[in-house]
Amino acid sequence: MEISKEELAEARRQIGSTLHKLRETVKTLEGKERPERYRSQITLAVRRIRAFEIAEALIVRELGEE
Repeated sequence: MEISKEELAEARRQIGSTLHKLRETVKTLEGKERPERYRSQITLAVRRIRAFEIAEALIVRELGEE
């Protein structure tokens, strides 16, 4: 599958936006009165953050911006 530099750059922008939202979600959930009630949602968000960070790093590598 051939992916253009423009498509990679746009994917990177979208990943950055999603990462920001996920990080804010984690902050919000951890800041709640009883964050242990949200442990599964926090864990899921943290795992998604890591997955998006890996995807972003691979895009950066592909774009040659390391």
